[in-house]
Amino acid sequence: MIRYDRRFKMFAMCLSALAGFVDATGFVLTGGLFVSFMSGNSTRLAVAFAGGSNVAFLAGALVALFVAGVVGGALIAPWKPSWRKTVVLASSASALTLAASLITLGFPIVAALTLAAGMGALNNVFLREGEVSIGVTYMTGTLVRAGQRIAGAVRGEGPSDWQPYLLLWASLVGGAVAGAFLANSSLTASIWVAGALALAMTILAYRLEEMSRC
Repeated sequence: MIRYDRRFKMFAMCLSALAGFVDATGFVLTGGLFVSFMSGNSTRLAVAFAGGSNVAFLAGALVALFVAGVVGGALIAPWKPSWRKTVVLASSASALTLAASLITLGFPIVAALTLAAGMGALNNVFLREGEVSIGVTYMTGTLVRAGQRIAGAVRGEGPSDWQPYLLLWASLVGGAVAGAFLANSSLTASIWVAGALALAMTILAYRLEEMSRC
């Protein structure tokens, strides 16, 4: 993350806030599962399976759709290399808007699965040499990097640069708080807002990539 300039760091934080917003909405929608935190869903799958609960099927389906979204985003990303962020975000925004339409029509589980696919695709926004360089929907690796850099600073090994990692985490938490508040008030409105925010991020990605070409 630290190799990106300030504009793209801020953009990554915005995407992380969006991911937190959507994940909290999905958590309320599914009654305790996630649409972007697949480690949590994997544990829920295992526990539910061991206990003979049907929740295992939904948890497994969310993991499968998330992976499908990652695959779809990865296939789309090379289509327009110089506009990769815009193209990937457009696909994610389309998935979130479709999810909003589905819940409006009365299909909440399908809407949750569509949200998971959209969040999977989102992880293809920041890539270096075909690998994810900034994970905007999951924070374990981010917190590990922050901890390692804090340890380096304690040992006196030069500039720590841990702040961007904690800010990325804080962005996700802030977005999740906003998503939880709105989802507890109106799930349908929360998903529509998520779609609108993703569209705004797509437009912002286009502007950033346009400036980078100048």
